[in-house]
Amino acid sequence: MNANSLFAQFVAAVGAVAVAVRHGGENKSPVYGSAPAIPAPKAQGSIPTLKMPTAKGWEGDHKPTAAAGLKVNAFAKGLDHPRQVYVLPNGDVLVAESMGESGKPSSLFDHAMSVTMQRARASGTSPNRVTLLRDADGDGVAEQRFAYIENVRQPYGMALIGDTLYVGASDALLAYPYDPAATRITAPGRKLMDLVPGGHWTRNLIASKDGSKIYVAVGSLSNIGDAGMAAEENRACIHEYDIASGTSRIYGAGLRNPVGMAWEPATDTLWTVINERDGLGDETPPDYLTSVRDGGFYGWPYSYWGVVDDRVEQSPAHPAASQDHPDFALGGHTASLGLAWVPEGTLPGFPAGMAIGQHGSWNRSKLSGYKLTFVAFENGKPVGLPRDILTGFLSEDEKHSYGRPVGVAVASDGALLMADDVGDVIWRVTGA
Repeated sequence: MNANSLFAQFVAAVGAVAVAVRHGGENKSPVYGSAPAIPAPKAQGSIPTLKMPTAKGWEGDHKPTAAAGLKVNAFAKGLDHPRQVYVLPNGDVLVAESMGESGKPSSLFDHAMSVTMQRARASGTSPNRVTLLRDADGDGVAEQRFAYIENVRQPYGMALIGDTLYVGASDALLAYPYDPAATRITAPGRKLMDLVPGGHWTRNLIASKDGSKIYVAVGSLSNIGDAGMAAEENRACIHEYDIASGTSRIYGAGLRNPVGMAWEPATDTLWTVINERDGLGDETPPDYLTSVRDGGFYGWPYSYWGVVDDRVEQSPAHPAASQDHPDFALGGHTASLGLAWVPEGTLPGFPAGMAIGQHGSWNRSKLSGYKLTFVAFENGKPVGLPRDILTGFLSEDEKHSYGRPVGVAVASDGALLMADDVGDVIWRVTGA
């Protein structure tokens, strides 16, 4: 047995002990809604909870389980860690293939995290590619595939405005010339804005309704400003980039890891999903879905939902009482990454609302997320409890993941598309 295998067994043992120590007495019920009952924090100390399933993928005809009245098929298989999907006006689908880069561990915890993430296919050698998928015959399966843009550092977000395609790489906002007849872009990306790679590396994009601005989501470097807040400058926020002037500003801040973004059409309000901080318990604090106020500050790292995080030195500039509260809790450590507005009538039996790709937890005693879920909206606000769209991404014993949901988009034919970066599939959901 090699050293890595021995260390992996050690990591699993440490994680099992950590889970066993914390299992008693903690509220395991998912925390949902606009007024969540968040359990009191339980500091986890120096032994981290590490519980993450080994990546297995889908075999044969095995696929996710669709909610009643829905069906699912593979729109495209055999991709390389697809993270985000973007639908072009002509119906073609762009897929960002990328993953977290394996860095050099600096501590035992870092080493444990590195081994765990690689086993779960959450880090490794990034494909660094945008692929174009085309369903030319309209049968719900993409029979054509092209390497559209290559050699981009961890591409994620994509947005088309006029004849320019914008791509969010981990280190820059890039612009490419777009030709709807082309199946490959060979021109180098034009850098519009420097971004700092590392930490939470996904850089999602969404364009303003009038096409004059691009919103760029940038996650934090660390859990709670562990390397100091100077290292978090221009991070844990959503930037607004003005195309005409080439300038940017921070639109919303205090957002630990904003990834998915979507416009709610009734109010033209920007919404995002946030991955909250670690180390305080299974459900504390919950990840969340929130509208983003221009100039708003949502707590990170100083507080969450108005509760002061006493592990962090507080800032006089951001007292907890003055911070914005999120709109809707999504449960602890669900890793909600994908977000798409779903108009009423898109999915039979579902009203208008937000579809959310939950990548799944790695740091709680009972796994959470690992599903494509849905939150209904009324009068511009989320209502009720989340409803499952796709499940079945985990084995019953939670030891293996067949897939992990990430980016979500509505296709030109009205189907819902979802990237699965462990199954290497784009799933397509329609009415049954």
